[in-house]
Amino acid sequence: MNLGNNAIIDSFATWLDTLGYCNNFVKNSRSNMFYFLEWLEERKYYMGISQLTDKDLIDYCNYLGIRANKVQRGKRLSNATINNNVFAINKLIEFLHQYGMQSAPMPTKYRLKVDEQERINKIEILTQQEIKTLYNTIQDTYEDLPFAERWEKRYELKLILTLYYCCGLRHSEGYNLEINDVNFKEKTVFVRQGKNYKDRIVPMSNGVFNDLQDYIYNFRYLQKTTHNRLFISSKSSLPQKLKYLQSVCDDETLKSKRVHLHCLRHSIATHLLQNGMSIENIAKFLGHSSLESTQIYTHFLD
Repeated sequence: MNLGNNAIIDSFATWLDTLGYCNNFVKNSRSNMFYFLEWLEERKYYMGISQLTDKDLIDYCNYLGIRANKVQRGKRLSNATINNNVFAINKLIEFLHQYGMQSAPMPTKYRLKVDEQERINKIEILTQQEIKTLYNTIQDTYEDLPFAERWEKRYELKLILTLYYCCGLRHSEGYNLEINDVNFKEKTVFVRQGKNYKDRIVPMSNGVFNDLQDYIYNFRYLQKTTHNRLFISSKSSLPQKLKYLQSVCDDETLKSKRVHLHCLRHSIATHLLQNGMSIENIAKFLGHSSLESTQIYTHFLD
């Protein structure tokens, strides 16, 4: 790939990160744009990103439908994967327009229908007992570290469960949360610039209230940092910390599951539904733009 396209990908990825998209989305978008620009380069008449046309977008979308899966050999790309590629392309076009490329085409409305069962199968849900197991496992972590380091890491493990499970936050939402976003008087957490740049207020349960008070007053205020975020560690380390916690637990079924930060969000949504909360209120709690995204949790009621 020529140097100009590499520079575009780097700038695009930085722009996505600035907007608060999670690491996985930024990483996957980089990869998707690499293949897209590489495909454009192979078209003999293509002279640079400024030559991008509506026809190029449609041709590439059709190409994705027949392209081999580079991860699962012998298979085609799923409709969901193709849609993710198209979404990344549309974000690239938005990026180009924002930085003054008036000749860039408008985002494409190309979208394939996703098999609902395929989408459901990819969602991992933890039981309420498995969540309790993760909480109880914290006291057994980092035994080989000195007390001060062990204390710090255990506090962050508990914060991960508190924000991503109890508050149902997305990766970036939790990482970007600052001390002043926690309102103990109103018992709320203010989520700034969530998905689609929407703010929302998440109510605290008594457990969250107690956990955050303990974290902020007995740990966070004692730390000297150049920022006001609740988390001390880097954004990329949070999923790794959760995986470590999973590996330490003594529940073999839990160890075999695909546990990640969004899995905690899926789990609290399912548990709230099981406990009788309405779909509408769960949608508000999660910050969903439409009920369609929330209704998928009805499949896990049993």
